[in-house]
Amino acid sequence: MPMQYEHTEIPDSAVPAAAFPFARHMLETYVSETNKVVSVWRGFADADLDYRPHAASSAVGEILKHQLLSERRFFAEFLGLEEPAAATVVPAPLTVTNAIGRLAGLARARLPLLAQRPESWWLEEVPFFDVTRQRVWIFWRRLLHTGHHRTQLSVCLRLLGRPVPPTYGPTADVTWTGADPTQSVAAASRR
Repeated sequence: MPMQYEHTEIPDSAVPAAAFPFARHMLETYVSETNKVVSVWRGFADADLDYRPHAASSAVGEILKHQLLSERRFFAEFLGLEEPAAATVVPAPLTVTNAIGRLAGLARARLPLLAQRPESWWLEEVPFFDVTRQRVWIFWRRLLHTGHHRTQLSVCLRLLGRPVPPTYGPTADVTWTGADPTQSVAAASRR
């Protein structure tokens, strides 16, 4: 049995065909990563939004807010997509449910915009902070940045004594028949 999520916020069927066929896997990955973020965010209660594992750490609510604003900035400023005004991105009040709805709603709205872009658009170099990069590079950097914050929040879940959902494979809390994590030299030696 393959890895299954208890809830899928954006189904695979929501991924549109891409004008540049190679971009299809990027859209599928964006949806998959968004669903993984949602699965982690669902592990929190609104009472956890002020939790921080250390005085120098960001609070859970601050990370949710940053994720929403940072994605908006990447897609608007660096990739050049039409995005809602930044002041409207963070839901009020900031609750786990509202943040999840906003994250998924923004991702759904971006899918057709990304899908219609031709190969030349993806490969064009554009400003990225103080350097220039191809849009495809910026897109993947966005997904890596998302993974970083998902990991921060997964650690918070563990420190709060909550189950950590699977993202790329089983966790100490969730496994399934056929799961085959690489935890030995023998497993890593397979071809």
